[in-house]
Amino acid sequence: MLRRIALTVATSAAASLAALSAAAPAVAYADSFPLMPPPVSDADGADHLTVTVSKAGDGKDGTFELDCHPVGDSHPDARAACEQLDRNTSWGRSPFAPAQERGMCTMQYGGPATAHVTGTWAGRPVDATYRRGDGCEIARWDALVPVLPNLGA
Repeated sequence: MLRRIALTVATSAAASLAALSAAAPAVAYADSFPLMPPPVSDADGADHLTVTVSKAGDGKDGTFELDCHPVGDSHPDARAACEQLDRNTSWGRSPFAPAQERGMCTMQYGGPATAHVTGTWAGRPVDATYRRGDGCEIARWDALVPVLPNLGA
């Protein structure tokens, strides 16, 4: 009799867990987990980015190298840039993700500035382009400041 009760309890627990995982997709919980730092790699250049900015004006154009873990290279504010990337990196979410397709974006123009970020971050290749052609793209750019220059309002 005791074995039968234990089997029933185990079966009920497994069924409850299966029902919970089927009812709510894992993506729904992604925002509730604390931010985790990127994985640490012993490989040279594991967190190395090349940031190329064009048409930003005020001396903000150019190509800058950014190393994180340890911080260094030619980026004008490498420490703050690496801290921003660390804060915005979590499992399942990239700080370099494109703006949401077909999102509701304000029709405003943020200027002709463009940026291209390539390299490796958190063990993954990065090849992201940034523009300021609408509200979503402006917000995406601003979320990456100080990796990208602050172009203000």
